[in-house]
Amino acid sequence: MSVDDGAMKLGLLLEGAHANQALAETTLEKLKAHVAGLEGIAREEIRATLLEELAALGEDCRRAAETLRRLRYTADLRLALWTLGMAALACAVPLAAAWWLLPSRAEVAALGARREALAAEVARLEAQGGRMELRRCGAARRLCVRIDRKAGAFGEGGEFLVLQGY
Repeated sequence: MSVDDGAMKLGLLLEGAHANQALAETTLEKLKAHVAGLEGIAREEIRATLLEELAALGEDCRRAAETLRRLRYTADLRLALWTLGMAALACAVPLAAAWWLLPSRAEVAALGARREALAAEVARLEAQGGRMELRRCGAARRLCVRIDRKAGAFGEGGEFLVLQGY
């Protein structure tokens, strides 16, 4: 049997296409395997990079938290010192005013002794007529005294009278 040239060419072409198709399928399978491998490698690289970045972020957060703790400690210390200073000032001002304005113990004792002496002097003066009520009376503004009329008059002509309150 004789196969004509066209059929032969067609057969060879078909055989070449089939060989190319098999080669393409093999290459495609290798490519799929390679892509699957690349996908795993890419995932692993992304995971490693993400872990690295998360670790760096964690370290930054830890340092920020430590800085905030130090700032809070400093602020608390300043607040405590400010409060103590204000309390000391609030106590010192009245104490200084009292020390400056109020008399000392020696001055109080001296004033007490003076008061006792003056009280004794007032009692002595009252006993000697210090309770009498003196006024200026009349147009001439003469000195006059209040008299106790119920006590009666004394002396040869009744010229002595008792002062009111004695």
